[in-house]
Formats: sequence, C-alpha cells, structure tokens
Amino acid sequence: MVELDQYKVTLGEKAEPLREVTESLDLDGKKNRIMELEKTMEEPTFWENAERSARTMQELKNLKSTVETCEGLAQRYADIETLIEMAYEEQDQSLVDEIGEELDSFAADLENIRISTLLSGEYDKSNAILSLHAGAGGTEACDWAGMLYRMYTRWAEKKGFTLELLDYLDGDEAGIKSVTVQVNGMNAYGLLKSEKGVHRLVRISPFNAAGKRQTSFVSCDVMPDIEEDIDIEIRDEDIRIDTYRSSGAGGQHINKTSSAIRITHFPTGIVVQCQNERSQFQNKDKAMQMLKAKLYLLKQQEQMEKASGIRGEVTDIAWGNQIRSYVLQPYTMVKDTRTDVETANVDAVLDGDIDRFINGYLKWQNLKG
Repeated sequence: MVELDQYKVTLGEKAEPLREVTESLDLDGKKNRIMELEKTMEEPTFWENAERSARTMQELKNLKSTVETCEGLAQRYADIETLIEMAYEEQDQSLVDEIGEELDSFAADLENIRISTLLSGEYDKSNAILSLHAGAGGTEACDWAGMLYRMYTRWAEKKGFTLELLDYLDGDEAGIKSVTVQVNGMNAYGLLKSEKGVHRLVRISPFNAAGKRQTSFVSCDVMPDIEEDIDIEIRDEDIRIDTYRSSGAGGQHINKTSSAIRITHFPTGIVVQCQNERSQFQNKDKAMQMLKAKLYLLKQQEQMEKASGIRGEVTDIAWGNQIRSYVLQPYTMVKDTRTDVETANVDAVLDGDIDRFINGYLKWQNLKG
C-alpha cells in the first residue's frame, strides 16, 4: 500500500524532533521538581499563605501537564508504529485510514509542544496583560476593536486559559474604544507577545451607507503579568494618578464609586488604567504593577538596542507599526507582514484560530536570534 509506505516514512521523520523536544524539556528535572513541590504541599503551614500556595499549585499543574503531554506523545509514536506493522500484516484499509488520522493528530501536537520550547524568555511562562485601543476610523475602528477582543477571547478559551477584565471603555455607537484583559495560563505572555503591534482591517463598512471599502486600525499592547516586585524606580513627581468612575460590566459597585485608577508616567508618556478590582486601593496596586512591567520592558528594549548598536523604529500615534492585515473585501486574506504567514480563511482566524501566526512569529524570532 502506497499510503502506508508514506506514513511509515513520515513517522520516521518525526523521531528526531520528538527526541529533541524530550531533551529540551528536561523531563527528569521536571519530575524532580514535581516531587519537591508535592513535599512542600505536605508542610503544615503550606496553606497559610494563600498567594504562595496558589503559585505552587499552578506551577505543579503546569509541570505535570508538560510531563504527561510529552510522555503521551512518546506512547502515541509507539502506538502508531504498532498500527503500521499490523496494517502491513493484515492489509486492512481501515487501519490505514486510522493511521492517517492518528499521524496527523500526533504531528500537530508535536509541533505545538516543539513551539513551546522556543519560549525561553524571562517572563514567557507568565500570564499576559493584553490591551486593545481603537485607532482612527471612529465607529468602524471601535467595531474592529470589538472583533479583535472576541478573537483573542475565543483563542484563550480554546487554550484553556482564563480571562480577567481589567479595564473596558465602550465605543460611542458600537464596539470598544479600549479594553485591557489579563490572560491567565501557562506561556500566555510567550505566545501573545507576537500580537503586539497594529492590526489593520480592510472591508466594506457596515456603518458606511455608501458601501465603500474602509481601512481601520487597532493597536494591541501585550505585557507580562510580573508578580514579583520589579526593581524599577518611579518618582512621585513623574506620575499623575487620576480616579474615575468605573464603566461596563463588572459588578454592583460599577458606576457607583470612583474606584477606577489611571496612572500617567510623564517621562515616557505611558498610561495604564484599571477598574476591575473591588476597591480603589486594589486598582491602584494593579495599575502600578502594570506600569512597572511596561517600564521594565522598555528598559530591556533600550539595553538590547544599545548592545547591538541599533536604534528601534520610531512609531507614532498614526499606527505605523502595522504587523498584520485582515482583508475581507474584495478578497479574503489575513497576512502577517513580519513572517509572511497568511491564510484565506478569515472567518476561522476571527474565531480564534491564530496559532499559525503565533507559531510563525516564534520561529521567525528564533531564526533572528
């Protein structure tokens, strides 16, 4: 059977990538860490510190998931080998079809875990804070921001991540002017950092009576949710803290108290805001944490540019930092301008199928580095 011969060759080609993934993940080291954490959890005082216990439980869950996934891949490889041998012996077409399905699934899962090994940055494994801001285009841009928010929400749900809404501002007529959401899950920042930049939409606007094509822009900002205190000095005279009334969904306290916080950092022009927590004090803490994370990333970028003798591109509020175009008319196409990854299936992308772009970015970054 020609198909069976090809499947055997394809499986053989996956042996080396599987070995490389297993080695790079250091499964023995992870198993030892799992035993350490489980021993820590047996201590009488473990549950007294809720924050510490939650971090430990999350780390344990992530480690076990990685080990189980990798060991599961090795077992599936062996199972497919066995199926191929059976198919040769029995010349059973139904087995051949099953092998094809199993091999496709195995290859996809292997690629996903291989991509995860590229996430070696200091905060790649952290939760992510993602912000969307509608650009020029009025209601059309706000609608585009709403579409992107739905796209990232659907992507996160498919990954099993959880979302916390930190700040939300409705558009005047439709959509969203701005939204900030925390994405909680293993490698959330490492994956979503690929989305930072300007996203461009081309379509026939439903808000334009003349039925003309319109181009809209939304900026996306992504930062890690850095839990530990970052050594970044912020002088009181360099910031302004404003309080305002919360808006949007969020609980009974919304619109009744001025608990939302906006912090403006004068030297850099960075603005962060949070309205989701139950008190002004908590919102201020979260906003300050976000500001420190942004300043930390800015400092890192400046150090990298200085070390390599280059100056980063200067971009302004005109949305010059475009990373991806989404074209709905006159044809359908989503294309990443950095990696050239593209697809004509716009509906799937807007429904959260963005892994091809994320994976393409990580490979591109790896080649650059």
